Amino acid sequence: MDIVNVLQAPPLFFRLFLKLSLSLFNNSIHLYRRPAPPRLLPAAFDVNQSTGFFPPQPLPHLPPAYAIWEHALRDANGRLSLGEDESDHALAKRPFAERWRANIVSWPVLDTQPLHADLRSSQRAHMVLAWLVSFYVHSIPPSADGPAVVPKTLAVPLMQISRHLGFAPVLTFADTVLWNWEFVNPDLPLSIDNMRFVNLFSGTDDERAFYECSARAELRGVEILRIIDDYTSLPNVTDLTSISKVARDLTRLAGVIDSISETIQSVRPACDPHTFYWDIRPWFEGSDAKGPSEPGWVYEGVDMSEPLDLSGPSAGQSSVMHALDIFLDVDHKLRQRRYPAPSPQNKRADHGFMERMRRYMPGKHQQYLTKLSNLPRSIRDVAQSTPALREPYDTAVTALKRLRDRHMRIACLYIVTMSRSTPGAHAGCPASAMIDRLHAARLAGKGPVRGTGGNELSILLKAGRDATRRAILKSN
Repeated sequence: MDIVNVLQAPPLFFRLFLKLSLSLFNNSIHLYRRPAPPRLLPAAFDVNQSTGFFPPQPLPHLPPAYAIWEHALRDANGRLSLGEDESDHALAKRPFAERWRANIVSWPVLDTQPLHADLRSSQRAHMVLAWLVSFYVHSIPPSADGPAVVPKTLAVPLMQISRHLGFAPVLTFADTVLWNWEFVNPDLPLSIDNMRFVNLFSGTDDERAFYECSARAELRGVEILRIIDDYTSLPNVTDLTSISKVARDLTRLAGVIDSISETIQSVRPACDPHTFYWDIRPWFEGSDAKGPSEPGWVYEGVDMSEPLDLSGPSAGQSSVMHALDIFLDVDHKLRQRRYPAPSPQNKRADHGFMERMRRYMPGKHQQYLTKLSNLPRSIRDVAQSTPALREPYDTAVTALKRLRDRHMRIACLYIVTMSRSTPGAHAGCPASAMIDRLHAARLAGKGPVRGTGGNELSILLKAGRDATRRAILKSN
């Protein structure tokens, strides 16, 4: 019997069912095959494929018209002491420091406009001027005359170049780490073994080791940027091949984060906590380092009607760590309902700290982070809706929480514990003649222990750690 001839067409209900099924299938295909999200092109934001947020070459020296800036910075290295240091060694440096500051006051106010056409020259100008400002302010002996005045010969051009570059007119992480180096061997590419840090406040090996540790973490973070770039380049994340790649990359990301944690730990034998707290860290303090009630800095010749971003350099200004937080969707602002619920201490923390720290990053790096924040496809949302990605995602976030746990321990050792100590002639610390005055000056801020940017350190670090923990899917 010819069944085809007997059933020349399917029954009506079958035809309707088939059409409905095909329609649902087509809608499903349309839903999951969305157009690829706009590509995030790191090079457009001064992010290098091999060196990340580091420029691939050292910043070139400024043109001869700005030689007075370069010469003053060269002369300051190793020849100035903290103004609050009254050791015999420091007192012997004061006559030179007074002449050095007087020379800066006598300069003409140079226009940075000719430098604006070249990004690297603009970055160099910011770095040189920011270092000069910190050397100038912190070498002044303490007095009761109110705020420190930054002369217009530094303040005006620093403001001008900072507006051009789109970030804070003060010493930053970029000035101390990303731009403050030269090649050991110019014939070889940038690596941690082929870079030498040039400018040092204290002149100690401990300070150099501190910068090297930060640089090592940043360079290791280049792989994080590559993982992010691979993810944002995927046309979709619903097919088996893409899901498999994302899972592998998240597992690899956890390993990179763990290696950065080890790098952070490696600072301990190379940088003595006493030396860091008493000899190095005071140079990093910005205008608001001792809290809002203390007199800050005044930039002569600059309109101060709007508050300026004048906190000091901080690890919180690392663009790599911000990119990692954005990629993993860590909610530092407590905007999303996640568990465990924020503690009362978490709620007291400065929820705008991370966003504020972005203003201390070069403008192009800020733009990169903004672009990354605005991408439509959060990896946390994708992992939450894709069972195969939940565990790899949680593994990466857990690694980031471990990193923050270790960072808290290091901060406790180097800052919180040292804030309760008395300086002594130990590992390069100030000599005994200045102990009483220096210790009193360090304690003058009173109240909570603060970071170089003036934040309440322990509350801030715990809030960051707990916000990371709340991103974990398993507990949500």
